Amino acid sequence: MNILITGGAGFIGSNIAEEYVRLGHSVVVVDNLSTGFIENVPKGTTFYQVDLRTEELDDIMDRHEIEIINHHAAQIDVRHSVANPQFDLSVNVMATLNLLEAARKRSLERFIFASTGGAIYGEQDYFPADEQHPTRPISPYGITKLTVEHYLHYYHVVHGLDYTVFRYTNVYGPRQSPHGEAGVVAIFAEKILNGEQPVINGSGLQTRDYVFVQDVVRANVLALDMEGTDTFNVCTAVEKTVLDVFRGLVRVSGKSVKEEHAPEKAGEQMRSVCSYQKIKERLGWEPRVFLDEGLEITYEYFKEKHERA
Repeated sequence: MNILITGGAGFIGSNIAEEYVRLGHSVVVVDNLSTGFIENVPKGTTFYQVDLRTEELDDIMDRHEIEIINHHAAQIDVRHSVANPQFDLSVNVMATLNLLEAARKRSLERFIFASTGGAIYGEQDYFPADEQHPTRPISPYGITKLTVEHYLHYYHVVHGLDYTVFRYTNVYGPRQSPHGEAGVVAIFAEKILNGEQPVINGSGLQTRDYVFVQDVVRANVLALDMEGTDTFNVCTAVEKTVLDVFRGLVRVSGKSVKEEHAPEKAGEQMRSVCSYQKIKERLGWEPRVFLDEGLEITYEYFKEKHERA
């Protein structure tokens, strides 16, 4: 298949692009490199440094006869979305509308969209949340992801565009960026390796559902062959605290690191954990890597990268 991956120089997108290439697909990566890194772009892909809010997209899609769009480009920092909701809207909604229009004009086979499982539900009524849980996002980031899901429904009903929505919980693993404020696993790992003090926002008792990036990749592979349209949580159904992550990385590192706390941040929920029963029943997917093993793999990745630097 001829597949366009947006955000393919980023953490999740580059891992998906690499697997698509390994499976023999023709992969085009589009990324503006605002948060992605050129060294993440896998060999065997065709790369364009393009902002999705420009008109260059149409030429790229025609040149490569794109059949499927896998859309992972986004502003993903919840706190940044709170600080600058207008920017969040522009990157996460307007850019996606450009992609959807391009898909509509070319009658593409499928649109795969990276949504959010944590931020889209807001403070949960029950645990774990399934896909029928009310969607009450409490951050602009969650609002923009939900808005795109509504646009996808519109393009499916009115224009016949089939789509797959993946509501990821907290994805972590190799290539995650330790810069900025998103991605606590990468941030803590980098600071521990650099001999710096990690800071835990709030009590550290906030819970999340941490899903390993290679499990996410498998879901994106399965989406290529699915029929129809659907929305799935991609998660582990296991609730872990920020303190669990911190203490797990300290254990893996073998270092002595004190627990230091700072005030909690606005726009973040206290508990988040989701159910993967639907994607298991429909696509046969379930998580294979859980937090203890995933932290070891991720820390080793950052350690090797740190030693090469």
